[in-house]
Amino acid sequence: MMFNFRKRIVVAAAAATIVALALSGCSGSGSSSTGPAASGDGTLTIGTIVASTTFAADKAPWANESPYMQAVYDTLLHAEPDGTVVPWLATEWSYNDDNTVLTMKLRDDVQFSDGTMFDADAAAQNLVRFRDGTSPQKAYLATLADAKAVDATTLEITLSAPNPSLLAFLTQNPGLQQAPSSFGSETEQTNPVGSGPYLFDPKTTVVGSTYVFTKNPDYWAPEQQHYAKVVMNVYTTPTAVINAIKGGQINGAPLSDNSTITQAEASGFTANGQQLNFFGLLLFDRAGTNTAALGDVRVRQAINYAFDREAMLKAVGQGYGDVTSSIFSPDSTGYVKDLDEHYAYDPEKAKDLLSEAGYGAGDITLTMPQSSGFTPATYALVQQYLGDVGITVENVNVAPTSFLGDLLAAKYASSVMQLKAAPTSWETMTLDLLPTAGWNPFRTDDPKVAELGTVIQSGSEEDAAKAAQELNEYIVDQAWFAPWYRPQQTYATDATTTVETQTGNAYPYLWNFTPKQ
Repeated sequence: MMFNFRKRIVVAAAAATIVALALSGCSGSGSSSTGPAASGDGTLTIGTIVASTTFAADKAPWANESPYMQAVYDTLLHAEPDGTVVPWLATEWSYNDDNTVLTMKLRDDVQFSDGTMFDADAAAQNLVRFRDGTSPQKAYLATLADAKAVDATTLEITLSAPNPSLLAFLTQNPGLQQAPSSFGSETEQTNPVGSGPYLFDPKTTVVGSTYVFTKNPDYWAPEQQHYAKVVMNVYTTPTAVINAIKGGQINGAPLSDNSTITQAEASGFTANGQQLNFFGLLLFDRAGTNTAALGDVRVRQAINYAFDREAMLKAVGQGYGDVTSSIFSPDSTGYVKDLDEHYAYDPEKAKDLLSEAGYGAGDITLTMPQSSGFTPATYALVQQYLGDVGITVENVNVAPTSFLGDLLAAKYASSVMQLKAAPTSWETMTLDLLPTAGWNPFRTDDPKVAELGTVIQSGSEEDAAKAAQELNEYIVDQAWFAPWYRPQQTYATDATTTVETQTGNAYPYLWNFTPKQ
């Protein structure tokens, strides 16, 4: 009886959210199926859900901020929409026998926007600088021992241990190439100097709101420049995104709230969907450093049993996605299908585990940051589900510009969050599990994780896959996270725009937007 009652509460909350979104969108200027590109001015206008936090390549995030970086910077390698790694600034490459030395041949015709030339020395400096920088993904280069120029077009990368995902990483922010002449300059974070397809226009940009980029006339690969100008407008709430769609203000945008898909489609937009994330709670403080209760695995397991994942998917995700108790992607060698349903909804078991750990109702309080990037209903449901098993949740409103930084700085022991379910097991380790991982801000260092990670990193293909699945089972059993589901990631485009979604990334890559003929 309790199960059905909870379902009704969840669905009712979702319905209220949908109504609120629909009402708030009614004041727009009307729908348009043509969008800004209909004027024929060659402008692509897209929505982003976060402002650019920096243009310094060694500090650069990826995912939601990747469009800003891709406009102004090249990467050493490119990734096709399906994830296949292809040549870019590096035209060919090879490893030594033990995969600890990667030698790359580079282009000799690439110029930075300040007139200086790209070469192997610039590439080497960027790699070492990223490793030593403050990017959330700096752990991707944790095994980088050295990078040096053999000659102007030959780059030698030496690793302290193999990095099975290095080539893929070099298509992302670790591979960004900033002009060394701009390193440490006063304007480094606000005025990028790269060799990318577009040039940042500070005169027409409104920082935090609208970012404008114009075609780089000296770009070495003009076939990648599908527009004369790219405008990126920041919309920090799902309501703002759907209003921009209804008002015909943008050609494309991510829909962080799937309840808006039908509204976008009604405005003539196409919903381009894929699964690449997991959504739920991140339980950072596994040693109980700031919140003692989270140091007990029984408490973390109780949190997992407290949620009805099917109901959360229906209410928050509008049914677009698949429930899971694991952070591993179905594309990964570590994926174990049975783990998707490991934690069935069982509030009584949750209460028993809390009691075994010595906690009664009201003894545990979790303080969580609340971001406008997620719906109020999501936070209300977290409070309600955990409250039902005796855990109090206090939500603290956090500015969108501070939310990610606060999480990565270990300011909060737990948080609602949507994170990338990486397509490779090693990327999952470097992103979420190793002590150096950006999304392990409390630096949890577990001997079992280290042991299995070594096999994933250096073992045979068969042994690495087996170790990855064992690692997945261990992380789920230890309840390092409390995922609810893998949501459909939806990127909406208008009738004038075609796009290909990108495996493993929240945004389509910039060069995969093209005007519809």
